[in-house]
Amino acid sequence: MLHHISLGVADIQRSAAFYDAALGALGYVRVWTDESAIGYGLAGGSDKLAIKQRGPATVPPGPGFHVAFAAPDQRSVARFHEAALRHGGRDNGAPGLRPHYGPVYYAAFVYDPDGHPIEAVVNS
Repeated sequence: MLHHISLGVADIQRSAAFYDAALGALGYVRVWTDESAIGYGLAGGSDKLAIKQRGPATVPPGPGFHVAFAAPDQRSVARFHEAALRHGGRDNGAPGLRPHYGPVYYAAFVYDPDGHPIEAVVNS
């Protein structure tokens, strides 16, 4: 259903370092870059997430919004969480099972440097 999602960021360089590390832990890479935006996806594919420079007035969406990224396995979820925290993210839920979402729903939750809530999840 979704083609891609774009997030406005206050500082493209800071956000690029964060997303390079966090999404890299899940196997995603930069698929395009220009002076004010970067697209991420699978190598050789199109972008599924774009971050776009919007300056200091950047405000994350309100309660109820988050972006969940598919992870290949539980170890990748843990690497995502660790990389995100090392690169300016804030913890919003350590890696672990979330049985209230499903018996094998394994996820980690963070806020990116601009406060966008993001998640890495695997269902296996």
